[in-house]
Amino acid sequence: MGLIRSKNTTLTVEDDEELTQYLWKIIKEMIKTNIENKQNIIIEECYIPFDWKKDFEEEYVKEIQYICLIMTEEYIKNNYQDIIKYENIIEQRKQQESIDIENLIEENKYNLNMCEKYKNRYILINDKYDNKLDI
Repeated sequence: MGLIRSKNTTLTVEDDEELTQYLWKIIKEMIKTNIENKQNIIIEECYIPFDWKKDFEEEYVKEIQYICLIMTEEYIKNNYQDIIKYENIIEQRKQQESIDIENLIEENKYNLNMCEKYKNRYILINDKYDNKLDI
């Protein structure tokens, strides 16, 4: 948001794919610096491309814990009201338009396919969401 608000880019929050391309050049170098300095950092959302491993030497890859949370279609349909209810539990975002259930299902299917394609770690949420991660 800082880059968008400061007008250092003409991209908007709606430009997910373009934002990823724009920011990844910077973020991957921040990750390397954090690893070299033995610091921890959490980077989330659309800023990490699914093929992220190609941009790191093995010494960096072994230090990175990538986890993608993916909801199954069944989970989304059975828990849609809770998904909406808790969408701002971690951070308070400006009120958005209602989350379209079909878009949510398609996005999660896509994310699963990409994680499998690039052999990225993911947690498949099917029955219930367990917020305890085994890292």
